[in-house]
Amino acid sequence: MAYKRFTKSASQLKPDTEYGSLLIAKFINCMMLDGKKSTTTRMFYDAMKIISNRIKETPPLEVFETAIENVKPNIEVRSKRVGGSNYQVPIPVNRKRQQSLAFRWIRDAVRAKKGKATCEFLAQEISDAFKGEGTAMTTRENVHRMAEANKAFAHFAW
Repeated sequence: MAYKRFTKSASQLKPDTEYGSLLIAKFINCMMLDGKKSTTTRMFYDAMKIISNRIKETPPLEVFETAIENVKPNIEVRSKRVGGSNYQVPIPVNRKRQQSLAFRWIRDAVRAKKGKATCEFLAQEISDAFKGEGTAMTTRENVHRMAEANKAFAHFAW
């Protein structure tokens, strides 16, 4: 019998120093490259300063949380093999996977851009996601569109 493996990372995660948020600490860990946490942390806080200068009426923590909520997908497609054919079956996404997909899409959108400092691209992507635009939101909409197009195969989701 196969068991799901859970790590203790969630219980060992400490809130970030500036905002006291577990969500930010998790995001910084996901953004990190080659174990350079201090570099990633500095980059994230620089992005938050840029966001606070751009969006004056909302605190940056609230902007970040709203951006993550906006990017989270409700449904995704998974490939299922039924009777010799592969079907893209729409399946609801659980809470943990929603968060990890949102983090991944924002991270990938930031890393794909070249030319300026990463903190500027991160600030741009977070503020765009806050407004419901940007590359990460486009990815989410594409996933939802694909699920909508394949809802005829939803009866294969068992």
